[in-house]
Amino acid sequence: MNNAAAEFAYPLRIPGRASRWQLKSRLLDLPPRPLLMGIVNVTPDSFSDGGRFFDHQRAVEQALRLAADGADLLDIGGESSRPYAEPVDAREELRRVLPVVAAVAQAVRLPVSIDTTKALVAREALAAGAEIINDITALEGDAEMLPVALSTRAGVCAMHMRGTPQTMQDDPRYDDVVGEVRDYLRRRRDELIAAGLEQDRLALDPGIGFGKTHQHNLDLLAACRGLHELRQTLLVGHSRKGFIAKLLGDKSADPLPATIGVALSLAQQGVQVIRVHDVAAVRQALLLFEATGGLDGLAGRIE
Repeated sequence: MNNAAAEFAYPLRIPGRASRWQLKSRLLDLPPRPLLMGIVNVTPDSFSDGGRFFDHQRAVEQALRLAADGADLLDIGGESSRPYAEPVDAREELRRVLPVVAAVAQAVRLPVSIDTTKALVAREALAAGAEIINDITALEGDAEMLPVALSTRAGVCAMHMRGTPQTMQDDPRYDDVVGEVRDYLRRRRDELIAAGLEQDRLALDPGIGFGKTHQHNLDLLAACRGLHELRQTLLVGHSRKGFIAKLLGDKSADPLPATIGVALSLAQQGVQVIRVHDVAAVRQALLLFEATGGLDGLAGRIE
């Protein structure tokens, strides 16, 4: 099957799988292979690369490197959401991210996402060229965030999180993590649409690592296929997260091979967008996975 035919046929194989995501000024097609959202942390304290790209010029260079490596989107954030990270006020966050968003949006044609929980930061970043609001609080953390999303007509990613980054890993408990996360995402979807957000502008994220144990994370990652029943774009961020070291039993292990392994599983489950640090390596793995039939024959295995 040629690429054009695959793009239109594939969503029919998984009931409910969204095939397009409407952003602020463009419509993003969601083909069989997941799109890769490259991570640019303009922070001194992110869990994986904190401090490496805190300088504006280095952050821009990293974004351009990720674009050259084959990223489909770029996600720029100025506040760490790792467990127990210290909050950052809006003005400091703006100082960190706004020059980077503006420079990157001007330099590349890729959609830029602003990773923030603050309406002021989102508004300014969207005015500087961002297309997406990526909010770990699902637009619940700031009462002005939803009005910003509605007035700018931005694409939105709403994530599930139990608690806050300062509390989320304090003994998280669920009776049924998959069911509870799915129900929250359904409820939040319905609330946002009822408030006026167009359904095709909304992506949902199960929030790997945000208020979950490593077993909760594994259960959610294994259940992503079922989240297509929500009929929204799915965005998953598992890259380099702590559950990998816990599963491997080795904190010093290189997380990249495991990150790739999970990415292949997510691809086979039809996840449309994967948020990663190592774009080149994950992209190469996905290309070969697809070329050797990894995305074929799903229809017979999906109820």
